[in-house]
Amino acid sequence: MEEKGKAHKGHESLHVAMFPWLAMGHLIPFFHLSKHLAQKGHKISFISTPRNLQRLPKIPQILSPLINLISVPFPHVPNLTPHAESSTGVSYSKQQLLRIAVDELQPTITSFLESSKLDWIICDFASHWLPSTAAELGVRCCFFGLFNAALHCLVGPPAVLVGGSDPRKTLEDYVRVPEWIPFESNVAFRSYEITRFLQLSSGYSSVMPDTVRMGTTIRDSEVVAVRSCIEFEPEWFDLLRELYQKPLVPVGFLPPFMEDDEDVSDVKWVGIKEWFDEQRFNSVVYVALGTEALLSQEEVNELALGLEKSGLSFFWVLSDPPESTQKAIDMLPNGFLQRVEGRGKVCTEWAPQVKILSHDSVGGFLTHCGWNTIIEGLALGRVLILLSMINDQGANATLLLEKGLGIEVARKEDGLFTSDAVAESRRIAMVDDPGSSLRASNKEAKKLFGDRETNQRCIDEFIQYLVEQKEKKKNSLRHH
Repeated sequence: MEEKGKAHKGHESLHVAMFPWLAMGHLIPFFHLSKHLAQKGHKISFISTPRNLQRLPKIPQILSPLINLISVPFPHVPNLTPHAESSTGVSYSKQQLLRIAVDELQPTITSFLESSKLDWIICDFASHWLPSTAAELGVRCCFFGLFNAALHCLVGPPAVLVGGSDPRKTLEDYVRVPEWIPFESNVAFRSYEITRFLQLSSGYSSVMPDTVRMGTTIRDSEVVAVRSCIEFEPEWFDLLRELYQKPLVPVGFLPPFMEDDEDVSDVKWVGIKEWFDEQRFNSVVYVALGTEALLSQEEVNELALGLEKSGLSFFWVLSDPPESTQKAIDMLPNGFLQRVEGRGKVCTEWAPQVKILSHDSVGGFLTHCGWNTIIEGLALGRVLILLSMINDQGANATLLLEKGLGIEVARKEDGLFTSDAVAESRRIAMVDDPGSSLRASNKEAKKLFGDRETNQRCIDEFIQYLVEQKEKKKNSLRHH
């Protein structure tokens, strides 16, 4: 491995700006990618709003001269709670207002591009105006797709998303595998997730839909980076190249490694670790369903009773709903905490997920199937119990099922699940015979998802692409 802080041999260093969407699940992978670039001696300008920058993990001391946090004031958007600068602090029904905030940042970002000598800007799906603005100013733009290649294929080619030729108009259309996927697969959206997604879009007809934003961003970017690797989904990468008709570079999974995770002396972790230290090896199921999907009272009840019925140990992160006076802890069934005392713990605050998943007593992970958390679970060798909620999560769950890398909590047509289904899936994942092949598959997946060499090779090839394109541009200017 090359020495930290040195650019690729014989190459000049780059100046790269990062502008992720306003959600922690987007900010963190962009931040991880920034650190990888800085480790190779490239300068990073990481752009976001003040509160989002404060929430980022500490920049390692050795990299701090190379990573500059660029704070842009959060625009005033009517009906948006003050201080709600990311999706974590905004109820799902108001998330479209954050898209308005991103669009209002265009003049600020443009003036930053004008005043900074940038080689590249790496952007997210929401800032559809950024690639064309950057091109006008002579800055190259890379779209960083934070989903797997299969999900990008499912969303569709830019021409379909932007041109209004998307054949999907109704709920029934969305739950079918689209016509541009030529091979056998069940990867599609689920009706209950699409219902939530369509509800989100319907209240704000003046806001550009996410599909059009994403299609425009991809169409106008020079290259697309995908957070996955070819070894995991070769057929989907081949299809995506066809659909996007532009350079496609896998950046690997950007898996978490303990040494670059949150502060190791974290006070909160000390107390949590004591509880995990008392549990048997491989015996605990970690339960976390993300910060954006809110569980209904019925879902909290069924999940709680299912955790209780399984008889297995668990650690459940149950967040308070944003913009609500209701406390999550008050939604639990009567007497639940007393009945599970000793083998079950409910945490209603932020929890250090990577540290928890790294602990030897954790064997299973009941997850909402966001791509970030899937990567963390598989990279750390945990058996996945799938309970998808919104957006891309159902398609991720189907992809994992097709690859034999998870067991799903059985659902009804409307997405509801029972406590019995929760208990059964946990027992199969953790202890019962039918789950033994699943447990073996997860051990295999760890070798790919958590493998430093594979992930580092992807990062190196991505950086090499960025450097070569800069040098090509320089040479062509010299010849003119």
